[in-house]
Formats: sequence, structure tokens, C-alpha cells
Amino acid sequence: MADLVYPPVIAAARTMFRVLDNRIRVEGAEHIPRRGGAVIACNHISYLDFIFCGLGARPAKRLTRFMAKKEIFDNRIAGPLMRGMHHISVDRSAGLASYREALGKLQAGEVVGVFPEATISRSFTVKEIKSGAVRMAAAADVPVVPMALWGTQRLWTKGRPKDLTRRHVPISILIGEPMHPAKGDDWDVVTKELRTRMSALLDRAQAEYPDQPASDEERWWLPAHLGGTAPTPAEAAEFDRH
Repeated sequence: MADLVYPPVIAAARTMFRVLDNRIRVEGAEHIPRRGGAVIACNHISYLDFIFCGLGARPAKRLTRFMAKKEIFDNRIAGPLMRGMHHISVDRSAGLASYREALGKLQAGEVVGVFPEATISRSFTVKEIKSGAVRMAAAADVPVVPMALWGTQRLWTKGRPKDLTRRHVPISILIGEPMHPAKGDDWDVVTKELRTRMSALLDRAQAEYPDQPASDEERWWLPAHLGGTAPTPAEAAEFDRH
């Protein structure tokens, strides 16, 4: 599969981040296999997360194919780029086709990126996650690698104006040890363990983050349990229901 679009897009993104002095920290990239299929399961706090999740796999010299909602592929600008990078369109009314496409890529030795929370977490904690990541990994006999992002919400997240040219924003990308789900596992148990690992990575990213809000107005990007004004998980769940 020729990748004529993906490398230039990555190069452009890296150039922009250098110009903006976004200090990107990647830790744990050794956990992403250098060859063969793998599922990356990442938390979701920003509309830009697929870019930074993909950058997390670059030290392992891997290109990540993301499962993303069909509406992005329908966009006249983003659509051609998504197709050119061989990402996977997810039509929620016909999910089996996208699952099969992702499974085929895994079996062909590709890395597939998923956001198992399905939607952006307004609380900036890890929401309940779906079992698709571990099921796919087991079906393809590949590992699932937990990942956590922090800082990306400061650039563009749900319910806030985007600030793509904001300078000097640190971005943390933490990658955990792979899990090896197998056919016959209890999906609820394995999914709970994956969420626990993603949450632990996110907790560490938040604890080690080099920035703090400069004012009370800036506390919106911190979760409530760390003194921020983001909705609590219960409040965020209520927002999502409406």
C-alpha cells in the first residue's frame, strides 16, 4: 500500500508544532511493535488527538490507520486526506464493514488506532470504554497498546473555541505496555483492565505535566478532581445525553 500522502502530512504537522514551540513529549514508544499488527487504544480529549496519537507511533517507524467517523471522510477538505492516509471510515449504522476493514489491516501487519471512549471526554478523565479494541486485537492475534494524551485539549476540544496557533503548549504522549487479549477471554474483564491502564497513564501525564493554569479562567482545561472547572464525569455524562 503506497503512502504518498501520509508522510508529507506528518512533516507538515511537525513543522507547525516546531514553529509554535509545542513541546511534545513521547514516552514508552518502545512498547509499539516495530513490525506486525497492533491496536493502539488512546484516550480522547481533543479533535486533534489522532495527529498526536499518530506521532506517538513514529519513533517505532509506524504509520497508524485510524478508525474515524464517516462524517470526517465526507468533509471536502479532510476527506481526501483521510482516504489518502488509508484511515478507516466508521459508519455507525453499518459498523461491521469498518470492523472487517480494520481487522484486514491488522492481519496485514498494520497498526490501527482507536479511541475506545468513542467520543471526546468533556471531564478529561477516561470514560467507560467499548470492547471493540480488545475484540479486534484478539481476532487478529495482535497486541493492544494503551496510550494517553494530555495537553491536546488546550488546542481544540468540545465546547471550547479552537486555538490552533497557541504557542508553547506542552503535549504529553504516554504509551503503556502491550496487552495480549485472546479469543475466549472475558471481554468485560479485559476491557476494564485496558481502561485501568489508560487511566493510569493519563493520571501520570497529568501529574507530570509542566504547565498549570495561569488564571482561574484557564482552569477549564483541568479535570475537577485536580481543582479544575471541567465537568465531573457525572456532569459530562449528562451533557452527552443531551
